[in-house]
Amino acid sequence: MKDKIIPQHDIIGQAGMDFMANGKPDSSIRVWSDIAETDILPVHYLFRDFHQMPELEQKALMLCRGKVLDVGAGMGSHALYLQNKHFDVTALELSPLACEVMKTRDVKHIVNANFFDFPTEEQFDTILMLMNGIGIVGSVDKLQGYFQVLKKILKPGGQVLLDSSDLRYLFLNDDGSILLNLNDKYYGEVVYKMSYGSFSGKKFPWLFIDDELLGYYAHQNGFEFEKVAEGPHFDYLARLFIPL
Repeated sequence: MKDKIIPQHDIIGQAGMDFMANGKPDSSIRVWSDIAETDILPVHYLFRDFHQMPELEQKALMLCRGKVLDVGAGMGSHALYLQNKHFDVTALELSPLACEVMKTRDVKHIVNANFFDFPTEEQFDTILMLMNGIGIVGSVDKLQGYFQVLKKILKPGGQVLLDSSDLRYLFLNDDGSILLNLNDKYYGEVVYKMSYGSFSGKKFPWLFIDDELLGYYAHQNGFEFEKVAEGPHFDYLARLFIPL
């Protein structure tokens, strides 16, 4: 599952590099999906500090312990917070340009790689996957592979902290009923494409998973599931761990 992002397709990284160079507060990334209207992601949001983060992210950061792996670290906002709190934190990020941004922001330990090909024998006490970090799995049928990777890199007694959302609200009718096509793919499997200025990325799969289904797959793979908190938009923070 070797992935490489070439510069013209590295939308997040290009936007972050420009923001660092020019500091334009109004720059944004256009986000197309196959389930909703095109959305706008302000680039400055990727550089927020702790007090600007949603409560679920703040809660997750406060629950971190020991040696931390920040998966999908982006511009390093979570890693920087933990680093400043004297955690031993490694920022794992697929985007080469985002890794350059993190270097400029003084993130100390950065690995430019795909989570599924994490090139290390290291193990961690906390694996952090925020901003729907489990989305990198892409689809429900790849969850087993995801849990196998976790088993390799999670220390005994370690934990995974992640947030996600239940997208069933997109299928709500006015009377409160939900219309889902059970013969179709799982409703949380989304296809995204991003663009920024003249840069256009490739389509990629992304997974949003409801808490009950995540709990089911966690138990199937030897993990315990704990829903730590709920957010205001059908989102939640979960903790996964292997019982000792």
